[in-house]
Amino acid sequence: MKTYMAKPEEVTRTWYVIDATDQTLGRLSSEVASILRGKHKPTYTPHVDTGDFVIVINADKIKLTGKKLDQKKYRHHSGYPGGLKEMTYRMFMQKKPEKALELAVKGMLPHNRLGAKMFKKLKVYRGSTHPHQAQKPIVRELRG
Repeated sequence: MKTYMAKPEEVTRTWYVIDATDQTLGRLSSEVASILRGKHKPTYTPHVDTGDFVIVINADKIKLTGKKLDQKKYRHHSGYPGGLKEMTYRMFMQKKPEKALELAVKGMLPHNRLGAKMFKKLKVYRGSTHPHQAQKPIVRELRG
């Protein structure tokens, strides 16, 4: 019996809509990363992008458990001396809730060109509307 390896031209992609209302950031991110990689499909192949497109709506209603809103910090550096910028996740979720989810998902994807290609299939929106109705996305319920 031979092992099946998917070819890039054989992959069929579907669009999923996930409502992030009252979802935990980490659990939602891991589920989204799994769909982007294609691990939910029987044709999953590690070296081929077999994943689907994911639209996440209501990113501003994601929750963090415990005291993470005040204790967890988002840090980035401008590249200049003394250029470390940091803010708590409470401020970060108020300013850019889409970016918080994108960073969490990006950290769960492969850190190479294939991961960058997978990350481009993620669309995150703050409200409950999105401009992808023409793709006829399927509503996906998360387990748990």
